[in-house]
Amino acid sequence: MKVVLTGATGFVGGALARRLAAEGVELHALTLPGSDRSRLAGVPVTFHSGDITTPAGLDGLFDGATWVIHAAGMLGRAGVSEESYRRVNAEGTRHVLAAADAAWRAGRTAADLRVLHVSSAGVLGPVQVTSGKGSRFQVPGSREDTSSPGPWPLAPGTFPPIPDETWPHAPSNAYERSKALGEQYAAGLARGGLPLVIARPEFIYGPGDVHVLGLFRAIRRGIFFYIGDGGNTCHPTYVDDMVDGLLACLRRGAVGGVYHIAGPRPLPFRELAETIAAELGVPPPRRRMPVPLAWLGAAGLEAAGKLTGRDVPLSRTGVAFFSENRRSTYARAERELGFTPQVELQEGVARTVAWYRAEELI
Repeated sequence: MKVVLTGATGFVGGALARRLAAEGVELHALTLPGSDRSRLAGVPVTFHSGDITTPAGLDGLFDGATWVIHAAGMLGRAGVSEESYRRVNAEGTRHVLAAADAAWRAGRTAADLRVLHVSSAGVLGPVQVTSGKGSRFQVPGSREDTSSPGPWPLAPGTFPPIPDETWPHAPSNAYERSKALGEQYAAGLARGGLPLVIARPEFIYGPGDVHVLGLFRAIRRGIFFYIGDGGNTCHPTYVDDMVDGLLACLRRGAVGGVYHIAGPRPLPFRELAETIAAELGVPPPRRRMPVPLAWLGAAGLEAAGKLTGRDVPLSRTGVAFFSENRRSTYARAERELGFTPQVELQEGVARTVAWYRAEELI
């Protein structure tokens, strides 16, 4: 079985590549010319050099494919322009999926082709909790509050409601807007008949990830501070669970279906930080910064970074990540795909720290 994978040199793509190779598939990976392929050392894979932002390099790539997995993308970070995100996450997605669609319609793929587009739960934006009398929350994309239905009284220390696949897109930053555009294009092709499934991963962590390495390092050095009180929700998802969920989407997902793939439970960001600290053997973080002050500081740091060309320690994207409520439910994936995450936070953090130490990253 031929499987074509984009983004194979990234964190999630690399994990997918290793799992697929272990299952004995004929794996083909599209990678940028000159990209670092070291994370796939020893993995039996045929590499194809190409750039998803230009469709020319995709000719013939999907011929004979049974599975196509589009996992390439640009992650959210400071200093990236809206146009850069759009070029990779929206236009790049359009090029890849259009080429797969053309190959399928021309009869050049396997008859039972399946296509997976790896989107992001970020397309829904943060859960906006409103303060004041009563328990209320703001549905993303709507103008009106909706009374909280019982299990989610929005009192201090409680959680807002859980977004699912029926909630409208409400991206809050350039990265999320680009992912929403890519997802809209994928959904359009599925409506046109392409056997495509959309997966929305939640906050992924685990061995091989360097995107949140800075969080682990800051906690180890005792310089991490909460933005707000640390009570905002996050939904960590261990990488092995994520791979299980993505493969379940390919094998059993409904054509045109959207599935949130998330960890066992959402939790306060404070619990995540304290779990990391305990595994590192350091005191838990205690310091806090008010959210408005953090926004102002991040804006100033970003301006300075543009002048100096240097990375900044805190960006507005980072402020959002550390202060907003973000969570989702994997109920549909559990019900339709049989997906249930297996790795609890403490075990996942322990494995991640062990890998960071083995790689001498912390």
